[in-house]
Amino acid sequence: MKIGVIRCMQTEDMCPGGTCFASIKNKKFAFEQLSGELEVVGWNTCGGCPGKKIIPRVLGMVQRGAEAIVLASCMTKGTPIGFVCPHVEQIKEVVKKHLPPEILLIEYSH
Repeated sequence: MKIGVIRCMQTEDMCPGGTCFASIKNKKFAFEQLSGELEVVGWNTCGGCPGKKIIPRVLGMVQRGAEAIVLASCMTKGTPIGFVCPHVEQIKEVVKKHLPPEILLIEYSH
């Protein structure tokens, strides 16, 4: 399965994505539910608060073959800094609204 990952731009400076990549590679946490080999076709940020650049970035990943979009745990769980994105609920709704129905939205990574 091809996936695209969106992460928090505010966390980008302190987290290189190692736990997300390890979770994908080892099919752990959110990725346990996905079948077959996983391939990352996109890795990007929301574009910064309040996430206004997320839709073109998500749709670009879909155009590149993403079958699932993952909102990384830095956005939805506050990992690693303990601060959940204050815009995450609005971001989830807008992403769901713009995603084709066959594309899975996964709301965390690890």
